[in-house]
Amino acid sequence: MEEDNITTLFLDIGGVLLTNGWDMQERHLAAIHFDLDEDEMNERHHLISDIYESGKLTLDEYLDRIVFYRQRDFSKTDFTKFMFDQSQPIKGSIEFFKGLKEQYQLRVMAVSNEARELNEFRIQKYKLNQLFDCFVSSCYVHLRKPDVDIFQMACNIAQTPLSNILFIDDRDICVEAALSLNITSYRFLSLAATEKYMKTLNFAVDSRIEKVNH
Repeated sequence: MEEDNITTLFLDIGGVLLTNGWDMQERHLAAIHFDLDEDEMNERHHLISDIYESGKLTLDEYLDRIVFYRQRDFSKTDFTKFMFDQSQPIKGSIEFFKGLKEQYQLRVMAVSNEARELNEFRIQKYKLNQLFDCFVSSCYVHLRKPDVDIFQMACNIAQTPLSNILFIDDRDICVEAALSLNITSYRFLSLAATEKYMKTLNFAVDSRIEKVNH
């Protein structure tokens, strides 16, 4: 195999395979649904989001600090269900990358910023362990993108030359961080655009495999 062939994919989850788990849009919807002060919730969230997504706070502790620091007329169970219900698949994306993995025998690793409980819910609900060989998730490794250390850790785990890795993420700043380590990187804007990009790298999913994955 040529030295510059891609053999390993580093994929983000939120914004590439699924909607974002708990981003600004999801918090906006929660503020409306539960009649919360959105600015106050976001301010509290931003103060602790690093430690929450780095696995240093449980979901219960996180909710105590951003919502349940005072009495509410709804329960943590209600709020948690709403949070989890926001996760939806990006149509065709999981199937596309599963098809690539199967057809080209790729190693596929998640490199994502996600809190533990939400991450594990999404893995189970959408059977992401059928796609990913391992999860370099912020909640497990205590590092968050765009910290280049999380990419270095993923490379060490993969034991794959940098020239054989492709990283795909929906955020410019994360793509830029990976590029700074000379990892080939692509910003995901849509599945259609990503399929076209992959074709420039000589990756295209056989229609028969797509039908099996669907």
